[in-house]
Amino acid sequence: MSGLVTESVIFDTLRQGLWIAVIISAPLLVVALVAGVAVGLFQALTSIQEMTLTFVPKVGAMLAVFWVSMSFMTSTLVSFFTDGIIPLIAGQ
Repeated sequence: MSGLVTESVIFDTLRQGLWIAVIISAPLLVVALVAGVAVGLFQALTSIQEMTLTFVPKVGAMLAVFWVSMSFMTSTLVSFFTDGIIPLIAGQ
């Protein structure tokens, strides 16, 4: 019965999946944080309190980083599934 999936395999796969989620989301979250701090600092220095000033630059920066890092995200997810998830499903 070598095809059985044990608890340790499930927990290890879950841990790997969560780590992949952290790695994939890190560029977008870092850019959102940096853009938010930069816009907040700009607003504090100039006393401009416009709501669109906080939203538009942050979304623009996140879209740019998402476009640049899309191949990295895709290759990371594909390798996780081909190396980890699909062999578990196939029972190898």
